[in-house]
Amino acid sequence: MLWKSLAFSELTLDELYELLKLRVDVFVVEQNCPYPELDNKDRHSQTQHLLGVDGQGVIQAYARVLAPGVSYPDASIGRVIVSEAVRGGGVAHILMQKAISISTKKWPEHNIQLGGQEHLKGFYQKLGFEPVSEMYLEDGIPHLDMLLTREAS
Repeated sequence: MLWKSLAFSELTLDELYELLKLRVDVFVVEQNCPYPELDNKDRHSQTQHLLGVDGQGVIQAYARVLAPGVSYPDASIGRVIVSEAVRGGGVAHILMQKAISISTKKWPEHNIQLGGQEHLKGFYQKLGFEPVSEMYLEDGIPHLDMLLTREAS
């Protein structure tokens, strides 16, 4: 898997199309959850788009790394996704490690927060994140806010 971290302006049209298609295929279609996928955070000047691309050039994994103040007071990671074709092979763990590394390098003085689906709580805890909220529904799906403190990263 080839990993790329790109600003919005660095994405090719094909990369943009493929990452948006993957996000819609999983978050909207597979999870049967209509929500506003395009939220203008993709175009923020400091946003990093982390792409995991297979040998055929297909995006199989994606995460969006956001600057402090864009979604939360701290830096954040969102839109974490692994295609169905490669799930269960450890790609999600590598994806998150790379996203954490990007965030830590860009904003070393900030913690990292995310709003993760509740059923993935254990996955995020293995990466050092701890719950900082009660369960809440986001677009009808149970979520938790989770935080990776700078000391733990």
